[in-house]
Amino acid sequence: MVMVSSCTPKIRVRRIQFCLDSGGSFLHAQAMIEPINCAAVVPCFNEGSSIAPLVNAIRRHLPAVIVVDDGSTDETPAVARTAGAEVVRHERNLGKGAALKTGLSLALKRGIEWVLTLDGDGQHAPDDLPAFVACAEETGARLVVGNRMHNAEAIPWLRRRVNRWMSRKISEGAGRHLPDTQCGFRLIHLETWAGLPLKTEHFEVESEMLFAFLSAGYRVEFVPVQVIGRSRNSHINPVADTFRWLNWWQKESPKLRRHEKREPAGVCSPAGLKKV
Repeated sequence: MVMVSSCTPKIRVRRIQFCLDSGGSFLHAQAMIEPINCAAVVPCFNEGSSIAPLVNAIRRHLPAVIVVDDGSTDETPAVARTAGAEVVRHERNLGKGAALKTGLSLALKRGIEWVLTLDGDGQHAPDDLPAFVACAEETGARLVVGNRMHNAEAIPWLRRRVNRWMSRKISEGAGRHLPDTQCGFRLIHLETWAGLPLKTEHFEVESEMLFAFLSAGYRVEFVPVQVIGRSRNSHINPVADTFRWLNWWQKESPKLRRHEKREPAGVCSPAGLKKV
């Protein structure tokens, strides 16, 4: 049994797993995060073909999986429930930000301390979960974000360009390099999250959450993760969601630029924390 500090999850480790930052190589391992401290939250919209394998893979690491069905018109809720997830349903599609809020709020009410968020389309590898926990343990970060930029060529061209542009804008405002601001694969300290003024309901939630942790002076870290292709087209609307992001950024970026309390940022790897 490996015990970590009170501000980070407890893990029962069989083997340790990290994703190496440089070559995209992985040392495979498994770990079980104790259920009273950590759960997974998966926002979903019409993910009936991918949700069962994802839930099964997550449950090899975490026994508690909350799937938030955001108004799906397919069999997503039934398939997720059969796979062993707890399912919470929105009667209509409210957006990823709203689905995350529903799932995180439920976990907080249950007394869960940390949540791992993954997208429901299978693009995030549950076998990367122990690396998030190890990064939080090493650094004391309240938010750990997956970083896909070590293998950026595996990301579709348009998504890669938009991600880099948004990450550059937020990095400029934050005064530090933030390599992958749009990745939804995250380890979140729930009590900290609950105290932040988060309002967005769509895909700009990834930026808003990162922005809020940084603005409040909390430590944020990035850990390299696998890049897995989607089995379907993205639900992101390139026009509407880009407009929402620009509208959010216009309102919020001056607040980040005025923020003076700066915590060091870095990328977790087996060799230790790399400052960036």
